[in-house]
Amino acid sequence: MEIQQKHSYRALSLATLAFAACFSVWTLYSIIGIELKSSLNLTSTEFGLLLAAPIFTGAIFRVPVGFLAERVSCRNLFFWQMLLAVPPLFYLPYVETFSEYILLGFVLGLSGVSFTIGIRYVTDWFDTKQQGFALGVFGAGNAGAAITLVLVPFIVDAYGWKDIGPIYGVGMLGMAIVFRLFAPEISKYYQEKKNGDFAFHLAQLKDIKVWRFGLYYYFVFGSFLALILWLPQYYMEAYKLSLKQALALTLLFVASSSMVRAVGGWFADRFGARAVNWSAFWICMVCLFFLSYPPSTMIIHGVSKDVEISFEVNVWLFTFLIFVIGIAQGVGRASVYKIVYDYYPNHMGSVGGVIAAVGALGGCTLPVMFGFAVDTIGVYSACFMLLYGVLALCMMAMYLALQAERQQKSLKEAIDNNFLEQD
Repeated sequence: MEIQQKHSYRALSLATLAFAACFSVWTLYSIIGIELKSSLNLTSTEFGLLLAAPIFTGAIFRVPVGFLAERVSCRNLFFWQMLLAVPPLFYLPYVETFSEYILLGFVLGLSGVSFTIGIRYVTDWFDTKQQGFALGVFGAGNAGAAITLVLVPFIVDAYGWKDIGPIYGVGMLGMAIVFRLFAPEISKYYQEKKNGDFAFHLAQLKDIKVWRFGLYYYFVFGSFLALILWLPQYYMEAYKLSLKQALALTLLFVASSSMVRAVGGWFADRFGARAVNWSAFWICMVCLFFLSYPPSTMIIHGVSKDVEISFEVNVWLFTFLIFVIGIAQGVGRASVYKIVYDYYPNHMGSVGGVIAAVGALGGCTLPVMFGFAVDTIGVYSACFMLLYGVLALCMMAMYLALQAERQQKSLKEAIDNNFLEQD
């Protein structure tokens, strides 16, 4: 116990840094994709497919890696996962066609499984009362996307687009070595807690709550990830901003949403994860309502003249609403995983991996649907109309689940107290 207490914060810090490095690689296409959309003359749908490629493999491999994390050393698994991301980064300058970028994106996407490994690694170091905070701090590694938003423009100005991959490869290799040298291994006593065979962990996936929590995470994380990928080009096309301006405003969204996750974890510990999550959903719902409206003009035919009324979300109001959504999403991501831990404390690798995979699939599928919606409807705000619908589905599922649980609780209390007993 003393060893665990001594090393817990070092484990948390290094795991968070490693996750941030992996997340920066996982979202690398959000920036280089802007250049590729122009050079390869991609449609919005093709651009969405390009962004989705690394997210797809990062999502689907979270499930098997989550089960693997229940059985092996997460410290070693984290190290080898980071090493696997290095070769494709060095190969990036030699890719030329759209299909080759898609294939390489699939390989780079393996960096996305770092979240599942890290979650399982971190939970072993903290007790139940600290889990919300610890998982929130680790989840702040989402700020790795901010590394990309800051670093890539600097690399492009100094060296050019072709050097992005090798520079990232050197950075990832360095992070892997640092993690391997200094991250502590869990003690044998806690390592033995990783019990249960494959069937033991698989059985939990039959619980409908797992998939409902996955749906919540599909929005709070999946849409966050999708917006990281989509916002830079949205700012450039909808508001005609420069690349640097678009990246700066996207950086505000990413950094604030990632950093507040630790606060969200504390809120979940203090006020209850469900209450925090429900509040986050409502805040996002209100903001998405306004973001969904495209620039509109309404003409009212009056008695003596026509009255023209125009409505448009300008760039500053748009940025403010996106900022608020990012804060709510950050708090929501932390609260979802606190709920998961409350229900499945011994299955954070398997159950946590499945939920993380469902959430990451949002980052994979939503950019494609964004592109399709924009191409089909013909307005930039179509992507927010889509998000509004996804969130409405999440809130409906949560409301119905809470109602069902209250009814079951009332029925159980009635039976326990013989209220249903016939005279």
